Amino acid sequence: MHDYSDAFLAQTLKMVRTVAVVGFSPNPVRPSYFVARYLGLKGYRVIPVNPGHAGEVALGETVRASLSDIPKDIPVDMVDIFRRSDAVLPIVEEAIAALPRLKVVWMQIGVENAEAAALADARGLRVVQNRCPKIEYQRLYGELRMGGFSTGVISSKL
Repeated sequence: MHDYSDAFLAQTLKMVRTVAVVGFSPNPVRPSYFVARYLGLKGYRVIPVNPGHAGEVALGETVRASLSDIPKDIPVDMVDIFRRSDAVLPIVEEAIAALPRLKVVWMQIGVENAEAAALADARGLRVVQNRCPKIEYQRLYGELRMGGFSTGVISSKL
């Protein structure tokens, strides 16, 4: 398990405005759907990426077949990867090649790839592995307490 400070995670989430969700599913019970929807509700622009649903509209955006299919005028800051760990390296390679404004490579819970992380890090990108941006956002901004979770974050919000 990687040890990311709360400050690192909060700063990472604040530096991002547009997220490409790789492995997005339009099925509302799938984690990739509700994470993407949540991020959209928090003000992020979410670009769904899934070759099996390319051309469809989901969460107000056209689903793209790949990261390379995202128009260059969409400034993607972060890729959030919902794929098996062994599928991550080519995704990160494509992200680096296709997304000139990329700042963050985020791998979901259970997703880790040391080679992909090293490549992204060597390009000056922030890397988060085995974490969920929705959970981290909720934890850092006090929303999990409403569900009865102890987050370890002190806030005056109820």
